[in-house]
Amino acid sequence: MTNYKHWRIEQDADNLAWLIIDRAGSSTNTLSSEVLAEFDRALDEIAALNPRALIIRSGKDSGFIAGADIEEFLDIKTGDDAKRMIRGGWDPFNKLAALAFPTVALINGFCMGGGLEMALACRYRIAVDQPGTRLALPEVMLGIWPLMGGVMRLSRYVSPPQALDMMLTGRAVDARRARRMGLVDQAVPPRIMMNTARMLALQAPPPRQLPLLWRVMNAPFARGFIAAQAEKQVAKRARREHYPAPYAILRAWSKYDGNPFSIPDGDSASIAHLLATPSIERSVAGNLIRIFFLQERMKALGKASDFKAQHVHVVGAGVMGGDIAAWCAARGMRVTLQDQNAERLEPAMGRAAQLFKRRLREPMRIRDAFDRLIPDITGDGARHADVIIEAIFENLEAKRALFARLEAIARPEAILASNTSSLKLADIAANFANPARLVGIHFFNPVAQMQLVEVVSGSRTDTGIADKAAAFVRQIDKLPLHVKDSPGFLVNRVLGPYIQQAFRMVDEGIAPEALDAAMEAFGMPMGPIELADVVGLDICMAVGRELAHDAAPPQRLQQLFNAGQLGKKTGQGFYSWKNGKAQKKPAPPFSAELGERLIAPYLKEAQAVVADGIVADADLADAGLIFGTGFAPFRGGPLHYLKSRKA
Repeated sequence: MTNYKHWRIEQDADNLAWLIIDRAGSSTNTLSSEVLAEFDRALDEIAALNPRALIIRSGKDSGFIAGADIEEFLDIKTGDDAKRMIRGGWDPFNKLAALAFPTVALINGFCMGGGLEMALACRYRIAVDQPGTRLALPEVMLGIWPLMGGVMRLSRYVSPPQALDMMLTGRAVDARRARRMGLVDQAVPPRIMMNTARMLALQAPPPRQLPLLWRVMNAPFARGFIAAQAEKQVAKRARREHYPAPYAILRAWSKYDGNPFSIPDGDSASIAHLLATPSIERSVAGNLIRIFFLQERMKALGKASDFKAQHVHVVGAGVMGGDIAAWCAARGMRVTLQDQNAERLEPAMGRAAQLFKRRLREPMRIRDAFDRLIPDITGDGARHADVIIEAIFENLEAKRALFARLEAIARPEAILASNTSSLKLADIAANFANPARLVGIHFFNPVAQMQLVEVVSGSRTDTGIADKAAAFVRQIDKLPLHVKDSPGFLVNRVLGPYIQQAFRMVDEGIAPEALDAAMEAFGMPMGPIELADVVGLDICMAVGRELAHDAAPPQRLQQLFNAGQLGKKTGQGFYSWKNGKAQKKPAPPFSAELGERLIAPYLKEAQAVVADGIVADADLADAGLIFGTGFAPFRGGPLHYLKSRKA
């Protein structure tokens, strides 16, 4: 048999062929053009062997296939370049689907993008039921769609609404859900995965018949109607001019059956239009691909230390502290949550219940998470914790007094962290016996939704401690960003002038709804006034004082603060809040100039942050502001946007 660089072919005593992907020089399997070209040749060799069946599996413990090699997208300059790239997967996947003998994809771990498209081209799929197994078609998050057969094949195995939901959101499903949907034929534990694959290949049962309703939905006459209904839902979340990919997916599925080579280059669903108009560097897809690489760079920041936390102690059961504790428990850690009495802890436990139910779903996993979250009135958990996070109210003397007690009882190797959003780390650490131990681990509200966590280093913070803190942030599946100790750090420093500008425009008589609508039209997920209500007007006041020094606060903000109307958490701020939603009036007419006036202080401060060295470089500033403030992702980040605007 041929020796391949990235694949191995094996035959067993039952005349089953095993094709094993093990990309050379990489810890993860991705589908580069070289990997796909070898796959194509390997299929020809296997077809010549005429085995009883073919089983495709991964040779790596890290997972099945993570998708296409995204770096190769950077080489695309024209529509023809894009079509040549996707042809490299389209043709061999169709060849795989046409093989005369049974084919099985054994999915152990992540199976993303092109990996799932390869699996869909097999006759059968087995998913290994373990925490790391995730199946998804996340191409929409890169501004494109599944171009190697995913759009064509997915609705042949799951209902069209489920197929569209996976493609339009990029949402991943685990092994059990994939089995319930019909995406995989079996979900089995790791210990029997090889035998299950072997038996399924040998038995080769007849293909599962789709329910009649699904077959009707897949008929050409029905697809147009289903796509039109789905488009109405997409329009509520994403504007066509900002994010064309979801609309392209619906058009490709309903009109072209997911065949990228049937679509004219000028069509809005074509890959040439999405990737090469006007160029990949200036397209929405190019900007989203840029964000993918920024995200990978942030993940790498958590690899500088091999620190692993088992026990987290959180002091302060308010909205931030309670939600940090619940998130850590949901991620598998033992958590002790400290506050003064049971009455203060009770709301946090209630919110944790909602989080576990929403995120974990299965009763056993919900129960296990609750078992890991332990109320702690005495604070004794701090003696045993690997990470101690202070999340009390923003008062310098209170934080100093608390850390004096914590430093005295904490284990020598434990991380001592503050979640402060407005106070300087150096001031908090002033009375420490060893100030090198203190680091900032600054989460954002709402904790479960915001990916960014700022890892703040004071002038005396030990570099190793900061690296351990970043590793902890990755351990709980957040994105760490190292920032220097400075008022507002990165996110609040940039958000501060932007939100203060919005507050002062309210004082001028401009409706909050108009300001929010203007920034949503710009591409922000939420306008500045609604964002202020979500963050908390007390936090806005504290950050404003820190950044504006002696300047008087905006009048309406001061009035609301004095009245104790602090936004979403109190049910009333600039807006009334019901069932977690701001109650807004229809926005009055506004001009594009309103948005430009609002965003100007944001862009100016983003430049200043880089100039002051608060973050390492402009790319990391862009990453932090995208994942920490929601800056319009399709624009590629504020500093990238400024650069492209001048081009």
